Amino acid sequence: MEVIPAIDLLAGRCVRLYQGDYQRSQVFNDNPVEVARQWLEQGATRLHVVDLDGAKQGKPANLQAIEAIVRAVSIPVQVGGGLRDRTSITQLLNLGVERTIVGTVAVEQPQLVQQLTQEFPGQIVVGIDARNGKVATRGWLETSQVAATELAQQMAQQGAAAIIYTDIHRDGTLTGPNLEALREMATGVNIPVIASGGISSLTDLLSLLSLEPLGVTGVIVGRALYTGDVNLSEAVQAIGSGRLQDVPPDLGFSTFA
Repeated sequence: MEVIPAIDLLAGRCVRLYQGDYQRSQVFNDNPVEVARQWLEQGATRLHVVDLDGAKQGKPANLQAIEAIVRAVSIPVQVGGGLRDRTSITQLLNLGVERTIVGTVAVEQPQLVQQLTQEFPGQIVVGIDARNGKVATRGWLETSQVAATELAQQMAQQGAAAIIYTDIHRDGTLTGPNLEALREMATGVNIPVIASGGISSLTDLLSLLSLEPLGVTGVIVGRALYTGDVNLSEAVQAIGSGRLQDVPPDLGFSTFA
């Protein structure tokens, strides 16, 4: 399972929000490139970059920082936040971004997602951010009546490369992943699901391994890496593709199977 560090950009700086609240942001580093290099050195095989200003404005706002990150590291970078039209997506792909993440348009313009997946196969990932099972849009500022699993199924049919599933109530809270929701999502679609939100410890990461056979192929870790609750090198060794062995059932994680 791929452990993917998150770099959230707000005014060019690396921050973390609590439950998606822009008023509750914490700056971790003024230099996102430094952060990206740090995660690369510790074993990251991919980076997850979120343009928080872009999510609010509806178009990319941290292009300079994103380009600097892409140039500084030798691993794939995926970017989300405010990508609501073809122009924005093309802009990022031209910078060398490997995959772009769309969210709001999946709900509001599903036909656009289909066009994008045909034009950029393998490069369009759908971010589904849910609050109580319903999809939140526009930088989490609005909640729709669309069920998260239904949207995932629709997007899989339209050619999305993967689904990133975020439980908003857990994001930035260090309260652990929503295993039930992830299981439901992974069994409902035939494309990879990447878990996001709430990871607080190595134990949380190990608990996700039981979902890997169902299609949960990666996990995005944010705040826990910045607070030191999770050590990236250890996490990669524990659940990454090169791990020595799967978790034995007698370690107590079998309850999640």
